[in-house]
Order: sequence, then C-alpha cells, then structure tokens
Amino acid sequence: MSKLPKEHQFIDLSDYGRPIARVIANSLKNTAFTPIHLTIGFVISGLLAILCILNHHYWATAFFLILKSILDAADGELARIKNQPSYTGRYLDSVSDIILNLMILITIWYVTDGSIAYTILAFIGLQLQGTLYNYYYVILRKKYNGDTTSRIFEDKAPKAMKGEKQGTVNFLFGLYSILYGLFDRIIYGLDRRAVASQNLPNWFMTAVSTFGLGFQLLIIGIMLICNLESYIIPFFIGYSLFIFLFILIRRILNR
Repeated sequence: MSKLPKEHQFIDLSDYGRPIARVIANSLKNTAFTPIHLTIGFVISGLLAILCILNHHYWATAFFLILKSILDAADGELARIKNQPSYTGRYLDSVSDIILNLMILITIWYVTDGSIAYTILAFIGLQLQGTLYNYYYVILRKKYNGDTTSRIFEDKAPKAMKGEKQGTVNFLFGLYSILYGLFDRIIYGLDRRAVASQNLPNWFMTAVSTFGLGFQLLIIGIMLICNLESYIIPFFIGYSLFIFLFILIRRILNR
C-alpha cells in the first residue's frame, strides 16, 4: 500500500525492500504477529549486523543491513494491512533507528581505528540527511492525505490511538524528542519555507531519497564488501554537503 496517490509516487531509492516487505506483511496479516514484532525483528537484524562488523564478516553484515531495511518497511506495511496505525510503533521505529545508526558507526570506528570526532560528525551528517528526506516526504504525504502517524512538526505528544496506552506514547515521544529534536530544528531552520512548497516533483524526491536510511545502509554494506570500511565515515561527512544543494534546488523549484 503506497503512502501517496499514484501520480505523485516516485522511485524511492531507499525503499528497495518494499516489495519483499509487502510479501512478509501479507503473509502475517491473519496471524498474531503485530507491527511491533517486526520492529523488534529489525532491531535484532541490526544488532547481528554490528556483530558481523566486529568479526569482519562483511557479506553477512550486508545481508543483515538489507534485512533490517526490509523489516523496517514491513512493520509499516503490516500496520496498514491490519489497519493498526499507532504512535507507539511510529516512535519505537524511529528511536530504534537512530540508536542502531550510532552503534553501527561506532562499530565501524572501532574496527578501523579511526577518529571518534569524525565518527560523531558522520553520525550528525547521517541524521541530518535522513531528517531532510523525511521532512520533504512528510510534507508531500500531508499534502496528498498520506498516513496519519507522521507529523511535520513533532512539538508535543499526540493523543494515543485505539489500542495503545497514552503513557507509552508519551514516553516514546519523549525519547524521540531527545534524540531527534535538534536534527528536526536544524533542518527546519535551514528550510522553513518547505512546508508551503507547491512543487516537489518526483525526480527531485527520488534524488533526495538517497538520504533515506535504507539507501544509507545499502551504501555501508557495499563499502564493507569492497573493503572500503575506512572510507565510510569520510563518505557520510562529505555527502552531507548535498543537504545544502537539495535545499537550494527545492527553493529554486518553488520561487
């Protein structure tokens, strides 16, 4: 199930796992499995990828990173198929993502004996990339009546949906705010007028989707397989410069 009307769907380079994710979700729609179970599954897959990095099993690392991306898509697909959207799942997904991202980069720093300062800089860049992509994507979904659990401005805890506890939503929203709040504010500060954008063409969104987490993990997996592990940290630092290019293009498109 797409989050956008057909005419506004774009090739999402970070969402390559979606076809398999739909198969998984459809196979589980009449079972007791919930989207949360799949979220836990992608966390386990991410942890196995980290273990493989530590032991220099890079083909296995790539497999578990791709599996993590597939399961990350499958939890949302299952939520839509079962008509069980939840803020609990939405925030648990995001909190798990950012923690795993940090752990993956720290693990790469450890096995390459690199610079912790550059690693932190790469992590900040990685998160700002993903935040810009999500910012534009949520704007697009809101414009065309997309999903109900993602919000452009995450400034206060939402009201719990049917079947979830408000206390759990509040707790996870608090974690989300701590972990993502600064990145959200930076991106909004850099491109606050994007909210009123009338033109986010498909080709532009496809280009920005290279900032999506799935594509980022794919790059990490490929670079590890090619024994380029020492270049992963510098790559994400350098690629962060494209944030300013995409913002400039977005502004030109909406003059």
